[in-house]
Amino acid sequence: MAGRLIDEEPELAFQHALAASRRGGRLAAVREAVGLTAYAAGHYGEALREFRTYRRISGSNVHLPIMADCERGLGRPDRALDVARSEEAQDLDAPGKAELAIVAAGARTDLGQLDAAVAELEIPQLDINRAFSYSPRLFRAYADALAGVGRDDEAEKWRKQAVVAENALGQGVDEEPDIIDLGWDEEEEAKEEAERRRLLDRASQASDAAPKAASNAGAPAAPAHAADPQDASIDDQEADYFISDDAESDQDSVEQDELESPEAPESGAADEHDDSSAAGDQDQQDRRED
Repeated sequence: MAGRLIDEEPELAFQHALAASRRGGRLAAVREAVGLTAYAAGHYGEALREFRTYRRISGSNVHLPIMADCERGLGRPDRALDVARSEEAQDLDAPGKAELAIVAAGARTDLGQLDAAVAELEIPQLDINRAFSYSPRLFRAYADALAGVGRDDEAEKWRKQAVVAENALGQGVDEEPDIIDLGWDEEEEAKEEAERRRLLDRASQASDAAPKAASNAGAPAAPAHAADPQDASIDDQEADYFISDDAESDQDSVEQDELESPEAPESGAADEHDDSSAAGDQDQQDRRED
């Protein structure tokens, strides 16, 4: 019940977790449930105490970022930074380190250290070209920190990338997917734009040259069509593929026309005609002899 209610009614979820702790207070999962529901309900002192108990029972530091945030909630940002700099924090996995960096940046902001807040978030997990489950939150936290020091243009870029990361990861995805390449490369983007323009120019030149070539050959000029960007994006290999398909279709059509042409008699009919001619000649020879 605590798990069902924690998002909608965190206070009631906390009461359910307390009821469980009165029956199984020595179980790590029970103390974890009490800590999570207390944190969700805003009881930061109780949450911090429960998480410490959970760590003693289980030996796990997985909730270290929440413990640091509880220190912030209690108005102790200095202690939150102490948690972030502790030896246990070095053993966290990538999502844990990202969450702890967000908390540390918030603690720096609470202390008025805005430049230090930006520095707290510049960690290896902050990769604009990759998306993990924690990336949207990390990107937005970094954008807020940048905005706090007046770097608004950079902040807007990271906010946009947070939306890109969410779309790449999908809505409501519970499992962390493999690495997703978000493809943010300004130099590569400029190259692609130059290549696209080159293809458009080439398609336009080919379209203009087609009527002139037909006119010089004495044939009526084909109508010039405007270059379609989608058609121009077809590379040379794909163009060869379509040309070869057309050539094969034309060859099939020629062969079919030859087979169906009335000028070429069927072989069976020709054999029958030859047999009838030979029979007629034999009859005439018989009459002469008579």
